[in-house]
Amino acid sequence: MKLVLDPYMLRSVPLLELPGVVAELGYEHIELSPREDFMPFFLHPRADRHTITAFKHALDAAHVQVASVLPLYRWSGPDEDERQAAVRYWKRAIEITVELGCDVMNSEFNGRPEQASRSEGQFWRSMEELLPVFEREGVQLRLEPHPDDFVEDGKVAVDMVRGLNSDLVSFLYCAPHTFHQGGDIRGVMEYANDLLTHLHVADSFDHRASSGLRYIVNPPGSTARVHQHLDIGQGDVDWDEFFQTLGELRFDGIMTACVFAWEERARESSIFMREEMEKRVAGWSG
Repeated sequence: MKLVLDPYMLRSVPLLELPGVVAELGYEHIELSPREDFMPFFLHPRADRHTITAFKHALDAAHVQVASVLPLYRWSGPDEDERQAAVRYWKRAIEITVELGCDVMNSEFNGRPEQASRSEGQFWRSMEELLPVFEREGVQLRLEPHPDDFVEDGKVAVDMVRGLNSDLVSFLYCAPHTFHQGGDIRGVMEYANDLLTHLHVADSFDHRASSGLRYIVNPPGSTARVHQHLDIGQGDVDWDEFFQTLGELRFDGIMTACVFAWEERARESSIFMREEMEKRVAGWSG
C-alpha cells in the first residue's frame, strides 16, 4: 500500500521545491493534483519537457515518487466543443504522466447532474477515444463519483467502471463524499470489491443531519452540494467502519490524504494525516 499526499494546500510552494517539502512531511509519494504552473484545472497542461525533466530530478533528489496524477477536465460536459478540448488536454496529461514514470491517473466523471443522460453520452464518447490511449500507454485510470456531477452515487460509479470493461479502469472511494453517497461506507466498498484500488482520505460533516438543516443554503431549493475535506476526526465520517472494511477487503492500493481546509496549517495537517493513516493501517494489519 502507498500512503500518499495530495499537496494542493502546498501549491504556493515552487514546483521544484515541492518534492523536498513532501519528503520533510514524511511522505514518499505524492498525488499530483492541478497546479497553475503544471497542469491547471480544466485547461491544457502548461508543463514542457524542460519543466518535466527538472521536476523529475527534484523528485529523485528528494526520494519521492509520483503515485498518481490527477487531472480535471470537462470530458463529459454537455458542450461538444468543450468536450473535444478536454480530450485533447487528457491526451497531453497522459503523455506527461508517462514522462514522469507514473502509470496511474485518477479523476472525476465531470459532467452535469441536470443533464445526466447527455453527460453520460459525452463520457462514453470521450472514453471511446481515450481508452485506447490508456491501454497503449499502460496507464491505469481510477474514477470517483463527485458531488454536483452526473455520477454522484458510489454504486452507480462502480457500475460505470464495470461498463468500461477494461482491466486498467477501477474505482476510487472518496471519504469526504461519503454523505453524498448515502453514508454507506461498507456497502459501497464491498460493492466495488476488487475494483476498489484508490482512496481519498479526509473528513466531512453529514449535510443530511438535523433534518437536512445542518447547513442552511439560500435561496431555498438551492442545488448546491456542501462538503468539506477536513482532518480525520473533525467531521462525521465513521473512521472505524472505514478502516475496518478496508482491512476485511485486504485493501492494498493508494491511500491519499486530501485535506483542503487548512492552508494556514497545511504542514501540520499533512503530518497529522500521515500519522493517523499509519496508525489505522497498522491496526488492521496487526
